[in-house]
Amino acid sequence: MEYQILNTSTCLLVLLVFIPTGLGICPSSCKCSGNDRNVDCSGRNLTVLPQGLQDNLTYLNLSFNQFVDLDHQLTRFTNLRTLDISNNWLKNVPAHLPKSLWELYATNNNIKVLQKLDTAYQWNLRVLDVSRNMVERAVLINNTLSSLRFLNLSSNKLWTVPTNMPYNIETVDLSNNFLSQILPGTLVRLQHLTSLYLHNNKFSYIPDKAFDQLSQLQVVTLYNNPWSCSDNQNIPYVLQWVQGTAARVLGAPCADQPWPWASTTPALGQPTALDSSPMIKGTMAADREAPAAAAEPTKVTKTHKQFKAKEVPPLVTQRHPALFPGTEQPPGGPQEAAATRTILIQDSTEGNASLAPATGSSTTPMTLSITSGMPTHYSKMPQSTTATLRKEELTPSAPDARVPSRASRWEMGLLCLALLHAVAVAVD
Repeated sequence: MEYQILNTSTCLLVLLVFIPTGLGICPSSCKCSGNDRNVDCSGRNLTVLPQGLQDNLTYLNLSFNQFVDLDHQLTRFTNLRTLDISNNWLKNVPAHLPKSLWELYATNNNIKVLQKLDTAYQWNLRVLDVSRNMVERAVLINNTLSSLRFLNLSSNKLWTVPTNMPYNIETVDLSNNFLSQILPGTLVRLQHLTSLYLHNNKFSYIPDKAFDQLSQLQVVTLYNNPWSCSDNQNIPYVLQWVQGTAARVLGAPCADQPWPWASTTPALGQPTALDSSPMIKGTMAADREAPAAAAEPTKVTKTHKQFKAKEVPPLVTQRHPALFPGTEQPPGGPQEAAATRTILIQDSTEGNASLAPATGSSTTPMTLSITSGMPTHYSKMPQSTTATLRKEELTPSAPDARVPSRASRWEMGLLCLALLHAVAVAVD
């Protein structure tokens, strides 16, 4: 009998020891679910971890409390997937967090620096949210955070876009900071990035080629930045990129500003005081846009003072690269510079070359100015493609000598014969 009692007591003792761990115990100040592996201790004014938390937790919510320091206190939760420590008084990301984490939320604390050791061993971390803190510097180690897909550093005090961001990242939120520069190579590796939020910062321009490698980008926000729209040296890159990207751009730079080069370079296709006609002026301004391989001079046959072109190259409308801000068509309609081709036209005198004197020139230079496209003030000008002929007289090097034509010589011969016949009749 005593032996049976002893065995029963031993079994009860074993049950008392192991049953709480197996079944789980939920702290009185928290709410638990999922076999007590999902624990919500938010909004309890806690300053220390509650007693009775299981080591095999997968979800732990400690937000809206008064934690100041959680260093080394969460390491034992080796199965933890989601940790929410938002809205506390933490001055840093807790040291030695479990490496099993998938999601870490640390918003609205007093964190000033994101140290490299804070994320050095978080190979499984997919979401990192440290927004609404006082982070002035975020140090990330190259080739770490290989699983990270979402990084939120918005509403902090960053001055430079963090470098060494993981190459597999898909969403980066850096809005509401003091960002003014992007160091070379910062975004080069982010070829999987789909969403980039840069609004409400201090950008005056984007460095050349900064966005060139973002081939998967779908959304980018650029509004509420002090863009230097008159900076002709630095601002053109982002304006050209906005025009050429397939991504959705929210808040395109300089959307309410005129074309930055309009004040320094005369707009092609606008009349000047040096030209007698508005269209001719546009042609002179755009001559420098002609390609290196100029068209062959077109020969014109002169018939009763009318010049008929044997061959005229097709009119081609050249559209200059659009640098108007915004993803939509710029206000005021399309503004295409008038592109021209100047062709030298000569009177066809090859058949009578033997009759031309050596001292004079019978060629009359002509300039065929083919103007295509629409000038800037297209509402006041014809919208159809026009061709303008300009005849420029050259001062001959020697007085012109009239060369009698073959018909004239026959007429003079007949006249002489008539005169001789009349004299012969008179004599008779």
